[in-house]
Amino acid sequence: MNSYNELKKINEKIHNLSHLGAITSWDQQTMMPKGSNDARSKAMAEFTVLMHQLSTDPKISDLLNEASKEDLNETDRSTLREMKRSYELSTVVPEDLVKAKSLAGSKCEHAWREQKPNNDWKGFLTNFEDVVKLSREEASIRSSKSGLTPYDSLLDIYEPGMNTEKLDVIFSDVKSWLPTLIEEIVEKQKSYNTVLPTGPFSIEKQKELGLKVMKKLGFDFDKGRVDISSHPFCGGVPEDIRMTTRYDESDFVQSLMGIVHETGHARYEQNLPKEYVALPSGTARSMGIHESQSLFFEMQIGRGRPFLESIHKDIVDAFGDTKEFQIDNLVKIYNHVEPGFIRVDADEVTYPAHVILRYEIERDLINGKLEAKDIPEVWNEKMKAYLGLNTEGNYTQGVLQDIHWTDGSFGYFPSYTLGAMYAAQQFSSVKKLYPNVNDSISNGDYSQAFSWLKENIWEKGSLFLTDDLIKNATGESLNPKFLKEHLTSRYLK
Repeated sequence: MNSYNELKKINEKIHNLSHLGAITSWDQQTMMPKGSNDARSKAMAEFTVLMHQLSTDPKISDLLNEASKEDLNETDRSTLREMKRSYELSTVVPEDLVKAKSLAGSKCEHAWREQKPNNDWKGFLTNFEDVVKLSREEASIRSSKSGLTPYDSLLDIYEPGMNTEKLDVIFSDVKSWLPTLIEEIVEKQKSYNTVLPTGPFSIEKQKELGLKVMKKLGFDFDKGRVDISSHPFCGGVPEDIRMTTRYDESDFVQSLMGIVHETGHARYEQNLPKEYVALPSGTARSMGIHESQSLFFEMQIGRGRPFLESIHKDIVDAFGDTKEFQIDNLVKIYNHVEPGFIRVDADEVTYPAHVILRYEIERDLINGKLEAKDIPEVWNEKMKAYLGLNTEGNYTQGVLQDIHWTDGSFGYFPSYTLGAMYAAQQFSSVKKLYPNVNDSISNGDYSQAFSWLKENIWEKGSLFLTDDLIKNATGESLNPKFLKEHLTSRYLK
């Protein structure tokens, strides 16, 4: 096992350096002074090249070939499979393109932070066209090596085994029933006498409430922390998780669920198999599986009545025992359905429409069927068709609202709705095993749900292919019917 052990040492070195990169990225999005961006961008570009050189060292290819002939157990072979995949993904793209894309992405993202609130699509487009150009170049190179379409070659980075042929079938199914479901739910909720909280809600009180909820959900504060950023995220490495959220004095509803959502990501990372923490097999299986954990926390549990009952006292302690904070009203607030412009603020029923819109745009953009300058027009057409909303001239609430495309993260968006489907399927399995799980959650005991996740998802890391992971956990491959059943049951029954 000499070659395999040498590969393990190399991957451990990559993991340790990735730790530094992750914390630097977190700092750039939370703490770094605005005037430091140019210097930080150059430093990160050099770091990216260094990581690329380490990950693409030609000797790794020889070690992979030699290790494949060694006597390895099943777990080691899974690790070797993931090492090979990681190496192949890294070696496809030339170093100069890696550096150019890093610089263009950093420049575009930093400028976006001011362009977004200023509705400055024209200014954004100048930088964004460079990002698109370089992303298409990357996609073309990956496509020529993999035999996949340009877009599928990027999608494969985030969702190994998934492709547009499968996605188009899945999303076509969703589009066949989602608009009608939205209409039925909105019509039903017209009769609700929901009292909306008016605020202001002290940022300090919101922080205290968020920390209480994180502790109840099992976040390990000895190996992580939570801060503020313009776009909530969970980063770092399993041993050092950096979670962020954002607060609004006029609305505690979204910030609290943002905390629950990101805690789902964090707990997945904190519970990945420790014996493989520095190896590819010890990482999250895919972005869709990662998103399934945050949506399991937020949607399957967090917005359900049992969980709201379990934290009701904490909410009342923070904001007062008034009419808007009575449990029946809170349930209505957290399950309100209304088509809106902003994806991250969308309810779970309308959310898939936001994802499908972005998927269809980025698919055509990378495959050369759409140009960057034409995105706002197509965006508006799809928003009107899917959610009945007009975004003409409203770039802040339209194409500029997300951070993902600024650094060329094309192929990422489908993971959100795939995650919702995986989460619904997983919780369905939990309920089959523990029929009284909601009663336990209502009493503040989340152990049944979390033990199932730990055993079936968290501790498995990337030891199994995505489809095998889900089949082993739930008894079948990804099935969109579970999402439809969940939404129908929660909102119409």
